[in-house]
Amino acid sequence: MPISEMQLTKRQLLGGVAAATATLAVFSTAQAAAEIPQADGDVDMAAVLKPGELPEMAIGKADAPVKIVEYMSMTCPHCAHFHATTFDEIKKKYVDTGKAQFIIREFPFDPRAAAAFMLARCNPSKPEELSTAEQYFPMVSMLFKQQPTWAAAEDGRAALLQMSKLAGFTEDSFTKCLTNQKLLDEVNATRERGSKEFGVNSTPTFLINGKRYSGDMTVDTMSALIDSLL
Repeated sequence: MPISEMQLTKRQLLGGVAAATATLAVFSTAQAAAEIPQADGDVDMAAVLKPGELPEMAIGKADAPVKIVEYMSMTCPHCAHFHATTFDEIKKKYVDTGKAQFIIREFPFDPRAAAAFMLARCNPSKPEELSTAEQYFPMVSMLFKQQPTWAAAEDGRAALLQMSKLAGFTEDSFTKCLTNQKLLDEVNATRERGSKEFGVNSTPTFLINGKRYSGDMTVDTMSALIDSLL
């Protein structure tokens, strides 16, 4: 092959690579945009962030530009999946860096989920007192990781007791927590508020900067959404 033809071929090859790279860049941008989930409604974020019946379980800076409120049920497998696969990475990327604040709110669909929330809300050593966020989030994480063990157990009380002992509960403090009618009423009031005021009807539901999003999210999906708000 003549040198001139070889050089032309190289130029064509380089041109083709450049064109392919540009195409990939356009595709990647479109793909990233496609990953941003569609909101299924608007919410008044100022109203959302007003305190409810229970103290907020929040992590991250109060003045973070992105506010994420998750309504969840402890027996919801999609909620467990989100916390097992997405939450820790989002916390590391956005909450710990001051870009987002993350708030959990209770939306139990059944008595067992309500009981699990009550246990997360109770101070294990002083069940008459409420837990802090530093106690609450690890308890929620543990219960989600062990969800198959207790959520579908034939004896739900015994299964939850076993889980709770890992968090420092005794049988006495466990019983005191679960017989706290005021706490149960407040957990249920949190659910009712989410439903009536903010249109929550499934879990997980995320209220993020004035928009409502329903369903599980991957790290990439939630990252794309948060990045679009920064």
